[in-house]
Amino acid sequence: MKSIYNIALLVALALPAFGQKKAEKDTVTVKPSFVPTGVRIGTDVIALAKTSYDKTFNGWEMNADVDFNRYYFAVDVGSWGRKYAADSANYSNTGRYFRVGADVNFLKKDPDKNMFFLGLRYGNATFSENMSVIRHDQQWGNLSGSYENNNIRAHWLELTTGLRVKMWKMIWMGYTARFKFGLGTSSTPVMLPHDVPGYGRTDKTSYWGFNYQIFVRIPVRKSPAVPAEK
Repeated sequence: MKSIYNIALLVALALPAFGQKKAEKDTVTVKPSFVPTGVRIGTDVIALAKTSYDKTFNGWEMNADVDFNRYYFAVDVGSWGRKYAADSANYSNTGRYFRVGADVNFLKKDPDKNMFFLGLRYGNATFSENMSVIRHDQQWGNLSGSYENNNIRAHWLELTTGLRVKMWKMIWMGYTARFKFGLGTSSTPVMLPHDVPGYGRTDKTSYWGFNYQIFVRIPVRKSPAVPAEK
C-alpha cells in the first residue's frame, strides 16, 4: 500500500514538470531564415505599350527582386527617349537610368509569398537632350538656334508601394506606384534640363509614377513552411 502511495506521489510531482515542458515546446518560435528562395525578373508593360502607340516616347524597363525573408532587394534598369514638336521649338532626349532599393512585405503568412509592400529607391540617370528653337521676327525674319546638354547626371529618391501576386506557376503580376522627389542634376550651363529619364519633367518638385509589371520567378530553394496559427 505504501509503494502505491509513493508511485502516486511521484506521478503527481512529475505532472507539473511535464506540463511545463509541453508548454515550452508549444511556445517555441521558428527563427526567420534570411536565405533567398527565389529571384523575380520582369518588365514594365506600360513602357512597352507607350512605345508602340505614343509617338513622343520610346523606352523599356526591366525589374528584378530577391527575397530575404520579408525584405526584398530590388533593382530597375531602363531606357528612355522623348520627342516633342511645336511650331516654334523641337525637343528630344535619350538616356538610361537605374533604381536600387528595398521593399518590406506586409503579407507575412502567405505561403505563395504574395506581396503588399512599402519601399524606398535611389534613382540615377545619364542622358543627353537637344532643343531647337525658331523665332519669327517681323523685322529680322526667322531666327533659329540649337541648344544641347550632353552626358547629364541626375539623381532622386522614391517612396514605393504596390502588389505582387502569383498568377500561375512561375508567372507573377503586379504594380508599383512611385512618389518621386529630391531631384538633382549636374551643372548645365547651356539650358536647364527639361525631362529626366526614369523621373519625368523637371519643372515639378515631386512626381508620381506607375508601373504595371509581369514577372517570371526563378526558385533557388524550397520555401520554408509557414508556422500554423495557434
